Order: sequence, then structure tokens, then C-alpha cells
Amino acid sequence: MIDSDEKLAAWIPVVRAADWIAVDTEADSLHAYPEKVCLIQISTSAGDRLVDPLAGINLNPLLDALGGHCLIMHGADYDLRLLQKHHAFIPKSIFDTMLAARLLGHRHFGYSYLVEHYLEVKLEKGPQKANWARRPLTERMETYARNDTHHLRRLSMKITAELTEKQRLAWHQESCARLILECTRPQPVDEDAWRLKGSHALGRAGMAILRELWRWRESEAVAANRPPFFILSHEALVNIADAAASHRPVDPVVPRFLSPSRRARLGEAVKTGLQIPSDRHPRPPERGGRRPSEPERRRYHDLQKRRDARADALAIDPTLIASRFVLGELARNWDENIGSLMNWQRDLMLP
Repeated sequence: MIDSDEKLAAWIPVVRAADWIAVDTEADSLHAYPEKVCLIQISTSAGDRLVDPLAGINLNPLLDALGGHCLIMHGADYDLRLLQKHHAFIPKSIFDTMLAARLLGHRHFGYSYLVEHYLEVKLEKGPQKANWARRPLTERMETYARNDTHHLRRLSMKITAELTEKQRLAWHQESCARLILECTRPQPVDEDAWRLKGSHALGRAGMAILRELWRWRESEAVAANRPPFFILSHEALVNIADAAASHRPVDPVVPRFLSPSRRARLGEAVKTGLQIPSDRHPRPPERGGRRPSEPERRRYHDLQKRRDARADALAIDPTLIASRFVLGELARNWDENIGSLMNWQRDLMLP
């Protein structure tokens, strides 16, 4: 485990000189709030290493060294978002083995499946709900973490050969570049995050209370360093908001496990919601977009048939070429929206 600046400094030259690098991360999203990067797994031809971001080491030299390489990853979207959010890291390029498997037509594209399919290595099922912030890591956790990158180089070589044979390597390169762009651009604050499942049944007064309850839960989650669902479920928040807005007693729908202090703060949130003037109550969300015209519907079905036929011929998931949303946008205005597709997608969608 690399858990000191001295150990990291001694290893950085290996990273800089590496002819290939495989990377993965582990976070504690099931155990903490907000989540943090708890482990960075890195494999090179010199071996597998685990880097401990929780040890207070300066990761900038490592991230700078990684930034100059094409990183082999699997299902990179979450890792990219995590590294950009917490460490402002954006790689030069990546090779995503999961994305490659999908472009090759695999219906199963999990890491363990691909390792067994291509390398005939059966991996032990890992600790799915492990707390990666715990120290020291168990031997089983360390083994699992190392395996996450240990096989990526050989796997990528097998997959690259197949992509090349099927003339889809350029598709994959473009898709990986798009993935980096999408996962590392700043995300706008979701002003409607409080609109939980079931909230559509509430009136405007109930929605005002729910919004305050959601803010209360966020504050409690951060203070306790626990995910929001550990504090109170979505369903419980909606039920409390409904009861308060209907002027029914709230206590019967408040779970008993809440501590007296947390229960008191919840009560203050309900009171705040009840005091919001009616002209400041949230409005129901607007229905998405206008209804398509009849010509647009016909164009949509024509585009869908074309997409599905091309996907069938290639034996890939049709949504890799164009999602339902993209088809709708193309049907609405082809010239305005065709530019949003990647080159290979655009070629497949042309008549």
C-alpha cells in the first residue's frame, strides 16, 4: 500500500516511464456522504499497486504522471466523475473495456464476465458492499482491489484485436473521448433533486414541506457523514410531507428510530415548510416538451427502423447508435441535431 509521500515519490518514475497503465478506484458512497475516493488501484508492467488517498498524501504528482498516459479502465464513467469532482483530474485518453465489449455486441459486459470470457480466469466475487474507507483493508479486500486492474492490460489487447478485425476501433476511440468529455464537464446544480418518487401526488403545500424536509435530510447526512437513505427514506419524507400538508398528526408517520434531537430538527423543517406563503409554493414539474407532430412521428419511426436494421446487422445494442431521445431530436430537426452524434453514429444513421 502506498500511503506516504515518500513511497509515492519513489514510485512516480515507474508511472511516468510505464508503456501502459490500468486504473480503477473505490469509493465509500454506501457508507459516507458525500462520498470520497478511498483507494486508487494502478497496474503497470512493473506490477499492481494500491494508493491510499485517505492517508493525507499529496496526489498531485501521481495525477500529473497519469495524465500523460492512455489509461485502461473498465466502466470508466463513475471513476472519471469521482476523480474530476474530488481531484480535478481529467485524463488525456482512456481505453474503456466495458464500452469496447458493448461495441463488439456483448450482452454481458461486466468485468468478471469479460475476464473469464477472454482470459479464462474466474475471479472470486468481491465484497460488493465493503466500506473502502476502513483501515487496514482486509486481505480479501486488497486481493479484490488488485484484481480490478491486474487483468485489464491483457483484456484490452484481446479486445483491441477484435475491434480492429471488425473495423470498430475508431468507433471505440471516439466513444472514449466522448465519455471523458461527458464525465468531466461541470454539472449544474439539480434544483429539482428534492422531487422524490411519490412527490407528484402531493399538492403544492405538500411539495413546499417536502423540499424543506429534503434540505433537512441533506444537512443531517452531511453532519453524520452518512448517505441520506440512512437518515430517512424517500417514502418516509413524502409521507411526513403529506401528513403535515393535510394537517394530520406527523408523529405516527415519523420512524421511531430517530433520536430526540434529530426528531426536533425534523419538526423545525416541517414548521418552516408550513410557514411558506402559498405564492412561493413549488409548482408541479412541467411536462417534458411539446407533443410531436404527425410528420415527426413518421420520421421517428423511419429513423427507428433504420437504426434497428443497422444495429441488427452489426449485432449491437441499438441505443449505442442513437437513444430514443436522440431519435426524437433527429425527427424534430435533422440538420440541427445530427451534429450531436459521433462520426460513426452519424455514418450509421445516414440513409
